[in-house]
Parts: sequence; structure tokens; C-alpha cells
Amino acid sequence: MKKIKVILIITLHVLISDFSLAQESDETVIRRLENEEREAILKGDTMKLSQLMSFKIVVQNPENAIVGFKQIIDRVKTGKINYASFERLIEKVTLFNNTSIVMGREVLIPQGSTQNTGKTITRRFTNVWMKEKNTWKLTARQATIVSIN
Repeated sequence: MKKIKVILIITLHVLISDFSLAQESDETVIRRLENEEREAILKGDTMKLSQLMSFKIVVQNPENAIVGFKQIIDRVKTGKINYASFERLIEKVTLFNNTSIVMGREVLIPQGSTQNTGKTITRRFTNVWMKEKNTWKLTARQATIVSIN
């Protein structure tokens, strides 16, 4: 009987620990996906972006235009989104059930036919990730330019 109690206590402890780790791992996953999305933009990798973004994505871009999935992919393919460097500093990740809100700052240097080529752009961003069929997808984004140097 004592053995059964010990086994039950250990099992309960493992289950509680796994639940706690699952809570932490969502933020870790979101941070990894944020970096993957940043790298895909930097590399112009529309296949990877297609995997990371929801087909229903809506973006208020720094040019004050609201765009969707097709427009984003087209802008990457045509070089309208093209950066020599792109850094993202995540300041806050907030999780609500199947939604994650990520806020922070981005610093990038456009190249090619992108606006402000060669200048350093600093902007504030908010990304919203939602779970679609147990997979996190970038669903909404807003970015505002705060300085151009």
C-alpha cells in the first residue's frame, strides 16, 4: 500500500511538472517562431512564410496600408520587402489561451527597391499568433516606424 502511495505521488508530481513546462514552452515556441519569421523575411523565403502565416493574416504595415497574405507574399517576391539586416527585440510575450501577443522593437536596413534603401529604420511592432489546428500561425501584425536615420 505504501508503494502505491509513493507511485501515485510521483506520478502526480510528474503530471504537475509537465503541465508547468507546457505553460512555459508556449512562450519558447512563440519566440522561436518570431525568429523564424524574421529570418524568412530577411532571406525572402516565401515558402517558410507560407508555413508561418495564417492565410487569413491581416497586417497594418509601416506604409499605412492594410494587406493580407497574398499581398505580403507578392511584396517579398517582387523585392518590396527586402532587407540587408533585420533585428527584432521582443519586449513582451503575452499568452491568452490559443492567442499570443508579441510586442517590441525592430531595427532594419532596407535594400533594393524597398523604401528608404540604405537607411536604418526603427519601428515598434505587435504580432498576434493564434493556434490553428494545434499549430501557431502569425495572424495579425502592426508595425509603426519611429525613426529613419
